Amino acid sequence: MKSLARAGTFKLGHRTVKRLGYGAMQLTGPGIVGPPKDHAAALAVLRAAVEHGVDHLDTSDAYGPYVANRIVREALHPYPKELVIVTKVGARRGPGGAWVPAYSAKELREQVHSNLENLGLDVLEVVNLRVMFDAMKPTEGSIAEQLDALAELQREGKVRHVGLSNVTPKQVEEGRSITEIVCVQNLYNVANRADDALVDHLAAHGIAYVPFFPLGGFSPVQSKALSAVAAELGATPMQVALAWLLARSPNLLPIPGTSSVAHLRENLGAADVELPPAAVE
Repeated sequence: MKSLARAGTFKLGHRTVKRLGYGAMQLTGPGIVGPPKDHAAALAVLRAAVEHGVDHLDTSDAYGPYVANRIVREALHPYPKELVIVTKVGARRGPGGAWVPAYSAKELREQVHSNLENLGLDVLEVVNLRVMFDAMKPTEGSIAEQLDALAELQREGKVRHVGLSNVTPKQVEEGRSITEIVCVQNLYNVANRADDALVDHLAAHGIAYVPFFPLGGFSPVQSKALSAVAAELGATPMQVALAWLLARSPNLLPIPGTSSVAHLRENLGAADVELPPAAVE
């Protein structure tokens, strides 16, 4: 595996990160609840990610809950100065691991402080407001009250930058009218392209788009086309799926997650995959 810098870099807030990052969701137990099956393996995959050059790590206190952030802290604190940690607020975990909206100013403040404590930070570099009107797809509704609360935490120095997650284009524009939005994290991958226009719109404004489930999440993307291109290029289908995202637009910052060091290396190897125009087509 060569340098991740081959995939390029992009601005995230006032920092510049390599375009291929790591998502910490899979560091928890089944259903994103409880501890991992192998705690030592979870620590190892985080340390390996940083050793291989990952400088963009996505996490949340809702993962576990609290489990992922505490593992991140155990594995990496004190953090390398080049590491940008992005977290999210807007949901808590209910009975059976249910995702429950947590949107009041009081709840958002509590979540920010909880993320700070569990990560061992004095300030959160980027906080994404995860919109939970519908847990699986963006739905319209004003997010002004929630962003006002996060803007207040910015003024207090607890949050440096604000992003959005699971949002519609209208909510993105509402958000940009309230505070600077440095990234949008929505569902997007080679098989789910509903946000094509939003990706291009954000790219034109220099705003990062962070595709969650870049490999399909709980239902990994698969197709004859992916397999055929992978065989032709000597790569794996998942590497091709990530390489497609990197080729799609310069503002796309995939954050594939895994609990395996071997799988981590496979994912990061996508930076070495150069897709010729015929393969992209």
